[in-house]
Amino acid sequence: MTTHIPIPTRTRIPTRMRRTIAALAAAAMVLAACGGDDDTADDDTISDDTISDDTISDGDTVDLAGRTVTLLTYDSFPVIDTSMNEALDAFTAETGITIELLSGGDTGAMVSKAVLTSGNPEGDVMWGIDNTFLSRALAADVFEPYDSPAAAAIPSELTDLVPDHEATPVDFGDVCINYDIAWFDERDLAPPTTFDDLLGDDYADLLVVQNPATSSPGLAFLLATIATYGDDGWADYWSALRANGVEVVEGWSEAYYERFTWAGGGPKPLVVSYGSSPPAEVIFADPPRDDAPTGVIEATCFRQVEFAGVLRGTGEPEAARALVDFLVSERFQAELPLNVFVYPANADVDLPAEFVEHALVPDDPLTVEPGRIEEHRSAWIDEWTDIVLG
Repeated sequence: MTTHIPIPTRTRIPTRMRRTIAALAAAAMVLAACGGDDDTADDDTISDDTISDDTISDGDTVDLAGRTVTLLTYDSFPVIDTSMNEALDAFTAETGITIELLSGGDTGAMVSKAVLTSGNPEGDVMWGIDNTFLSRALAADVFEPYDSPAAAAIPSELTDLVPDHEATPVDFGDVCINYDIAWFDERDLAPPTTFDDLLGDDYADLLVVQNPATSSPGLAFLLATIATYGDDGWADYWSALRANGVEVVEGWSEAYYERFTWAGGGPKPLVVSYGSSPPAEVIFADPPRDDAPTGVIEATCFRQVEFAGVLRGTGEPEAARALVDFLVSERFQAELPLNVFVYPANADVDLPAEFVEHALVPDDPLTVEPGRIEEHRSAWIDEWTDIVLG
């Protein structure tokens, strides 16, 4: 996930799906329904084909016990007192490799540091760079190419984003407008279903969004409008949205937990969050509930994909590759939905029932080619700032 994603602040608060969901929660970058083995998530063992210490280094067996590998992550990576932590401990028990976590800040800051230290990295593996920043890292030669055998379970729609294997897809989710179901029901007003609807009088002053210069979901939402209206129309759309009373805040947490009617008791029943936010609202409901109080406007969903990769210049390339293998294994991937509220890239992993029932998986999510994002990101943000913030 960026200033990420993904996925909401209650769990990973956010980043992500960060990332950042009960809201952002997000994050679908859901490509297709995922299937797999429920027992995998409960198994503390790691299969022999998960770790590649007998295949790396030109086919020679490498004893990785006693090695230490540093995992560079965004600051909301949820491993403290979670089942993700237990999964990483299982990796250490099986391989003898110690994992040290190093926070790089939000996704944008993490990538900026990685670019500046390319070839002399702060860590060995980076987790969490998304498709809005990927091309920047590739242009700076941040990663050492590695074609993980575990990536065979990842759909080609995701792996095709990195055809030279500089990084490996680890999760995906969608940034979408969420709405407060009860708020609209109480007013006998149908929620909007398209971007154009948001310009109507019925929806004036109802939407809060994040600043794309400071927020990963904010940038994703800007990219969604660019994908929808093109180079010739997106600026006019934002001019009209501003005239219709859109509110802009700095980040996801403020938008969701302070300004959104449902989660924060604020004045806005429409908020940019994640396709996986509704299941988070069910899971964390107090008192418990079995229906989602929020809905998702499918036509506004922008697909985010997150990656992990071996950092070029690592002093522990074999251990780093073994960790990448594990990060896309069923054992670890099964932990992602309920810890980070994103979808696992590994298609062999079953989704929790809450995701199947309550999360939205758009049939045709909006996307922008990573190279185009890299080429125009700064100019788009500058133009958006002039239009919306004055």
